[in-house]
Amino acid sequence: MFDLRLSPEQLEIRDTVRDFVEREIRPAALASARLEAFERPLLTDLLEAASKLGLRVLALSEEAGGAAADALTRAIVTEELAAGDPDIAAVLAHTAALAPLLEGGPFLPKFLDDDRFHLALADGNAVQGVLEGVATGVANATVAKLFVVRTGSSALLVPRDTPGVSVREQPGDWYHGSYGEVTFSSCRVPAANLAGPVGKIESPLPAISLGIGRAAYEAALEYARIRVQGGKPIIEHQAIAAKLEGIAVSLEVARAAVWRAAWASDHPEAVADRSLPDLSLQAVAEAFAPEAMLRAAKDAAECFGAMGVMRDMPLHKYVRDARICLHSQR
Repeated sequence: MFDLRLSPEQLEIRDTVRDFVEREIRPAALASARLEAFERPLLTDLLEAASKLGLRVLALSEEAGGAAADALTRAIVTEELAAGDPDIAAVLAHTAALAPLLEGGPFLPKFLDDDRFHLALADGNAVQGVLEGVATGVANATVAKLFVVRTGSSALLVPRDTPGVSVREQPGDWYHGSYGEVTFSSCRVPAANLAGPVGKIESPLPAISLGIGRAAYEAALEYARIRVQGGKPIIEHQAIAAKLEGIAVSLEVARAAVWRAAWASDHPEAVADRSLPDLSLQAVAEAFAPEAMLRAAKDAAECFGAMGVMRDMPLHKYVRDARICLHSQR
């Protein structure tokens, strides 16, 4: 049955990540120099620190050195990370989703030993072991040390330093994490690099959107409690209280959609026995969460009045981050 109660392990993971975000990620992500719209370098040191917490290997089996975390746990972790920095959340979510493909293969030891070892999913054409093609819009392209290349029903594991592989960062700022173009030119891949079929890789954007919306709400709530106007905190003004209430409702509805989609991914039998509807709950979450969280971020910014649109204020960043999630779905 569908149960919203988190296990003790899930609660421990959530609390550990939340504490790390509050102590380490949020102060760096909200540094004034990084709030400029197009000055958002990836926080590589903090990305490595997050990896040391085991967040790259969440989905690996315990025998392979991971935590055997299900999709719901990974969605919770992605939300927590995105509340601090959506770029770190995106990179780790993509790597964690692909990591199980390394189990039992030659690249697993290197992956486990290197906290900067990330994965990316690309597409190409392979004929008799020779890979050709150009993959655009590849998440994690510029930080990946290994590419999972879908070729029909199977996949090849291609190290970044393989002759014939080149990576170019794509221009633009409408993505979270790392995006780029990967070119395979007469790239020879040994048969030993053949991996199992790549199933559907669920987008982390709904959970990332949720984290951004929550961060915007928490900032607005804190400000409304300390900002005094007309002799009382503005949270006691009906208009502000109603706006915050609406954001809180949107957050809970979006979280329910994200969690339900993740739970359905972990329990496909629930569709077979008609406990869940025969439709893509992931598609529902992808359609609803980014739009709802953009509205939430805008409403949170309005609680700050004119300061909400200033480029050196966190709410400007949250609105931009939420808008990126919406456009990344297109």
